[in-house]
Amino acid sequence: MTRTAPPPAKDVPDRRVRCGWIDESRLSAEDFVLYRDYHDDEWGQPVHDAAALFERVSLEAFQSGLSWLIILRKRENFRAAFHGFDVERVARYTDRDVQRLLADPGIVRNRAKVEATIANARVTADLADQGVDLGELLWSFAPADAATRPRPADMSQIAAVTPESTAMAKELKRRGFRFVGPTTAYALMQATGMVDDHVANCWVPRGPAAG
Repeated sequence: MTRTAPPPAKDVPDRRVRCGWIDESRLSAEDFVLYRDYHDDEWGQPVHDAAALFERVSLEAFQSGLSWLIILRKRENFRAAFHGFDVERVARYTDRDVQRLLADPGIVRNRAKVEATIANARVTADLADQGVDLGELLWSFAPADAATRPRPADMSQIAAVTPESTAMAKELKRRGFRFVGPTTAYALMQATGMVDDHVANCWVPRGPAAG
């Protein structure tokens, strides 16, 4: 009987082709594993759950102007500091919580971003009270052809802003969200599978149809 070889261990190079932003030559071994696992297991995979999307909106806002790798390194610290990004709990934060977060070296200590996260939780909670699901709202901006659109040939073909992300950012701002401009909105769309921006020769299989 022929035995199938086991899959490579997580810390063993597997020689899979990945998107160009996973550059092993520029990363420490620890950071490469962190980035690789995020790319392989999460980035571009559809996320519809409102609670999970609130976390993603929050982390994308904190990433603005920074490397996503910084956010990944601090992700568990963020989750602990913001009580798992529980919308109802974050929405009840007071000035004391703001000071607590600004004193926490485990997260990005930016007052505007901290206050934006709390404000966004309050908007999200208000939307829920009105019967508006955050997931449905965000996914309403997914491109209609997302499921059939060809993957980009290389990194140069990946946009930073699109009409859909601009429309999303405009609507979120209208509803009271902060720190979610068109570029951040598009990064959110990429990360949560509203678009598939894995390059054409990336090994990650194409996910289910958007929507």
